[in-house]
Amino acid sequence: MKIRIKFRKWGSMKFIGHLDMMRYFQKVMRRADVDIRYSEGFSPHQIMSFAAPLGVGITSDGEYFDIEVHSTKSSDEMIKDLNATMVDGVEITGYVALPDNAKPAMSIVAAADYVLSYKEGYECPFTLEEWKSKVEELFTSQKSFNIIKKTKKSEREVDLKPLVYAFDVIEQDSKPAFYINVSTGSVDNIKPELLLTSIYEKLGLEYNESAIAIHRKDVYAVDEKSGKRVSLLDLGEEIV
Repeated sequence: MKIRIKFRKWGSMKFIGHLDMMRYFQKVMRRADVDIRYSEGFSPHQIMSFAAPLGVGITSDGEYFDIEVHSTKSSDEMIKDLNATMVDGVEITGYVALPDNAKPAMSIVAAADYVLSYKEGYECPFTLEEWKSKVEELFTSQKSFNIIKKTKKSEREVDLKPLVYAFDVIEQDSKPAFYINVSTGSVDNIKPELLLTSIYEKLGLEYNESAIAIHRKDVYAVDEKSGKRVSLLDLGEEIV
């Protein structure tokens, strides 16, 4: 049986990298006595795959990984058993069964949404209304938003406009903040800090990454039936 698990990550655990999180959940499976399937061969390992790796320093309410099990309890029971083994800063919030023909989470990720906010003690360069006006003028109302995207091996010009599905200036803790929904996955992966850095550069401002807190809200796939983006958890069903 294929299972998809959703969890949230906050506090000091945001500094734990992707590979260490994988090792952490392998231990969790053993501690919670999950009847997980192992691969065959000389070096069997738990069948487990994660959706979209989360950058170090980013908190999240919408992280996912898939496992395969021989047997399972109900969703509510499994969430309780798994959370009994959790450290502070990680919490299981969803546990659903997937169809037998379901594709791995990592192969279907299409988008993710984030909130970027100013940390306490850091000044925001504009008021809420000023930010709204500048984002509208610079990004929303324009046909394109071209930047130079650099990688370790090369750099290329990219139009961010079709890869940003939503970009709104909101208020959080009496300060301006940014809600964005961007393309995510193996083909067009847009990091939230890339978008905000590009906005800052276009406005002639110096971007201070230490001033911005990034929080991922959820990760989405495209539903084959409706063609709409849906949360990865919505592609499975709760076990009763």
